[in-house]
Amino acid sequence: MVTDHDFYMQLCLGHAWRYQGLTWPNPAVGALILDKHGKILSIAAHTEAGKPHAELAASIEAVRLLGDREIDRLDSAEAQHAWLMQHYAGFFEGATIYVTLEPCMHAGRTPPCALLIRTLGFSHVVIGAYDPNPIAAGAPEFLRKAGIDVTTGVLEEACTALLYPFRKEQEGLPFIFFKLAKHQNGTISGRHVSSRESREHVHRLRTKIDLLVIGGDTVRTDRPTLDARLAGSDKAPDILIYTSHDDIDRNIPLFRVPGRRVFVEKSFASIRNYRFVMIEGGEGMFHHTRHLVDYYLFFTTDRFAKGKKIDLDANLKSLHSFKNDSDTISWFENLHKESK
Repeated sequence: MVTDHDFYMQLCLGHAWRYQGLTWPNPAVGALILDKHGKILSIAAHTEAGKPHAELAASIEAVRLLGDREIDRLDSAEAQHAWLMQHYAGFFEGATIYVTLEPCMHAGRTPPCALLIRTLGFSHVVIGAYDPNPIAAGAPEFLRKAGIDVTTGVLEEACTALLYPFRKEQEGLPFIFFKLAKHQNGTISGRHVSSRESREHVHRLRTKIDLLVIGGDTVRTDRPTLDARLAGSDKAPDILIYTSHDDIDRNIPLFRVPGRRVFVEKSFASIRNYRFVMIEGGEGMFHHTRHLVDYYLFFTTDRFAKGKKIDLDANLKSLHSFKNDSDTISWFENLHKESK
């Protein structure tokens, strides 16, 4: 039987992109398990640093199909990893696991996934991209020596694009993305353009980023807080207000968030001191930052609205889109950036 590796890897990618940015400083990773007959048992993604890696999460979901809920009583990825190794050694004989990033080889906040795969008895491992972190790399060789059939480089370019924020972090460089909410017809007028679910997604991203960049006009008009309250978190990023005139009212709520630093500056120089940066704004900010931005994140509502249409004339490459409530969430690569 000929298996369409691209098809299953694309399913992994689609699942992982839903968590892009939310896994920081870890990479977004997706995994899928086929049983020995080619039936999909599970598909999962790494959702947050400290939580199960994609391979572990997919293995847990597959075990749950048996009605075994004992693993749900365990409160850590480390405990779940150990429990699977003890109770399901060899269980996945004949099965295939797909993963967008090679399984990790080192013990960090969670144990090595390569060891888990070997112990659970997978017969075939299909890998998209190699790990840019040399400490965690080496799984293909390790698994082949264990007698497991390993296929590498499946949709490698797409899997590498998913990893780009992680690669920037490994290089000690800031990863910068621009978030924009717009209507179906391209207008950005009005508050709460996107759905409640999308706004919650943005607030979850705010719990991960180090710095949020916003324009002075937006601050003066909206007088925002720019915290992560919709994510149920007290954590909030530092703020850089980009403006040529420092006439910003310090009584605006964003200045009163505990533990936050706020910069009011005429340049973007402060960005270099941060690792994970989100820029929010309208058309002016969009064009002012084209030379800085790595990726764009667009929330496009199904609704149409009156107003000026934003001119997105940057050179963008579509990476992935998915539906979230009434919005389409899309990631793009910025091909305009001077150096990648």
